[in-house]
Amino acid sequence: MLLTCQAGFESVLVRELADAGVVVGEHGPGWALAADGADVRGLAFPHVTMRGAVEVKGESVNALAGRMIDFFLTSLRGERVDAAWPCVMGGPAELVGLGRRMSGVEKEFHEQLKKRLARVAKLAVADLPRGRGEARGLFVWFTDFGRVFVAREAFMHGQRRMADDDAAPSRSYLKVEEAFVVLGAEPQAGETVADLGAAPGGWSYSAAKRGAAVVAVDNGPLKGGALNNPLIEHCTDDAFHFNFEASKAYDWMLCDLLEEPHHVMKNLIEPWLARGWCKRFVFNLKFGHVDSVALLRELRAPDSPLSRYAPGFMIRHLYHDREEFTVVGEVSAAGELGR
Repeated sequence: MLLTCQAGFESVLVRELADAGVVVGEHGPGWALAADGADVRGLAFPHVTMRGAVEVKGESVNALAGRMIDFFLTSLRGERVDAAWPCVMGGPAELVGLGRRMSGVEKEFHEQLKKRLARVAKLAVADLPRGRGEARGLFVWFTDFGRVFVAREAFMHGQRRMADDDAAPSRSYLKVEEAFVVLGAEPQAGETVADLGAAPGGWSYSAAKRGAAVVAVDNGPLKGGALNNPLIEHCTDDAFHFNFEASKAYDWMLCDLLEEPHHVMKNLIEPWLARGWCKRFVFNLKFGHVDSVALLRELRAPDSPLSRYAPGFMIRHLYHDREEFTVVGEVSAAGELGR
């Protein structure tokens, strides 16, 4: 299987795979090649896992496209295609000029497919499916100009590039938008949200634009679409000392703090989960100054706060994340309000 990740984090992906008992044979910018068969759906660093990936080589655009067509048509025998299917090609942006090669191969591939199977070609969609889950189509990853891996099956881990919003106060807005895709849920009109460490308000704005009522907790100022937003109440307080009202719980807790991750987990996240102060959560943990894989082990341990109070939690290194994880999930009924 070939796994893709954010470029620059492939060595950490290899370490996470090793922790899961998966041996990597080769890796490069934004990808790793490993033996197939292991369940990697819960890992943090992979973005797409191409299962049953087959190596294809060709010195020219026509040669690569032709061999990809041969692979696709052979694998398509006995299969009827009646709905839109993903036909997605990618590769490391670090390889200067690769984008041009990919565009050429993609164009030639589709031209050849139209000549052979026009109806199937019309149903091709050049974008990954939204959200998490298995997908069938054609997935192509260029490891070099003349070497690609192709697969019909892939698992989407949920990460994807999000569209910006001119009213969003900060780039951080993109992270929570992406996190909602991973979780498969988002704040709704009539729901309540506590955004801890909110300034300048990107995450608060994201929830408010969906109609949720937000308490934005931060001593710093709000900006952009979060400033003077009628659905956002700015509470000038420290996230760790927010005066939670024991008579109510929030539908959502959001948190993106520039703090040491163990401090955040112990003094903020654990109390919120243990006491049932929220139903769903999205929070970030910065790993720039800690061992990221060791931190993952701690978070996934059976006795961790996440395992105890939110057993279905997910950890992802998002497309829009830097040196941080995004954790999403739902609090189990074990949490007791105000305990």
